[in-house]
Amino acid sequence: MRRVAAIAAVLLGVVGAPPSAAAAGAPPVFVDAHGLTVVKQPSWVDGNERTFVVTVRTAQVPAYSVLEHQVSGEHVIMVTLPDDYAPGKRYPVQYHLHGHPDRPDTVVNQRMFEESTVGVPLITVAPNGSGRGWYTNWAYPPAALGPQNWEAFHLDQVIPFIDANLRTIPTREARAISGHSMGGFGAFHYAERRPDLFAYVGSFSGGLDLLNQEQRAAVAATTQLPGSGTPTVPVGAIFGVPVWPLDGMWNARSPAQHVGPLRGMGVAMYVGDGGDLLDNPVQAVMENRALATNLVARDHLVAAGIAHTFVNYGDGSAWAEGCTGKHAQPACLMADMRHFVRLLTRSLTQP
Repeated sequence: MRRVAAIAAVLLGVVGAPPSAAAAGAPPVFVDAHGLTVVKQPSWVDGNERTFVVTVRTAQVPAYSVLEHQVSGEHVIMVTLPDDYAPGKRYPVQYHLHGHPDRPDTVVNQRMFEESTVGVPLITVAPNGSGRGWYTNWAYPPAALGPQNWEAFHLDQVIPFIDANLRTIPTREARAISGHSMGGFGAFHYAERRPDLFAYVGSFSGGLDLLNQEQRAAVAATTQLPGSGTPTVPVGAIFGVPVWPLDGMWNARSPAQHVGPLRGMGVAMYVGDGGDLLDNPVQAVMENRALATNLVARDHLVAAGIAHTFVNYGDGSAWAEGCTGKHAQPACLMADMRHFVRLLTRSLTQP
């Protein structure tokens, strides 16, 4: 099918132009590009016809620990289009990285993307990061899985793949990255590694300080918990052994201490304090500890003289209805995303 589509494109003289919907109501048609092979063409997730999923394969992550509804080696990318997506216009893009253990294509993520961008000319892209990918190229991936180069997959393949297949504005000034929890770590890590790609970065309750021993314990726990994906992996698979003097990769990839590359970029952090620690204590403590890592990142930003937005919404009572400051509350995340999108509309290149 992809071969037929490619031949048709040649005959029509449009090779090199972003594919468009074949008919009214049809999602875009994607072609293989930048090392990604399309195994399932885009399909709308519902009748609103704003959000679709496309499935790809990559040699950078040929297999991975899967959650329920995932197939190892198949990577779902969820895309929400602007409600005015139309020929003749190009749009800025926000890449959003999901948390642990989560998938990109959840109802909560779809609702967050769609409701925060009503009337906003912004494409939102959520790639698969697996339940424990941690948005990095793993130090010691197990032989049974092969390479776990999540960073290379996302930065070197997904971004140019989206630019090749959708009507994006393919420049740094029109591109942002954000993420929740594990994804907040990933967003800061990616922005610091590749400041040439992003004009704005946002963390929603991100775990930003890998020097924090509680954060290290949390990452190590994800390697061992079946709920983070099957099969489990060795403790040192992702960042190496989390103990001095073998913890060099943990130190080098800790976003909180390496904020220098964010200079000149828009920076935003959102986090609560967990609220009532006796109410849903696991999620309360997770958010409270995330706050500790965000405060370290904020202090480094202040010391470096880097402008940023820091929102500590405490118990959530003044942030959003239904938000009580817990770690993965949809009401808190919706408020985070609405505020962040407002920042993007004032900063990113517009159509």
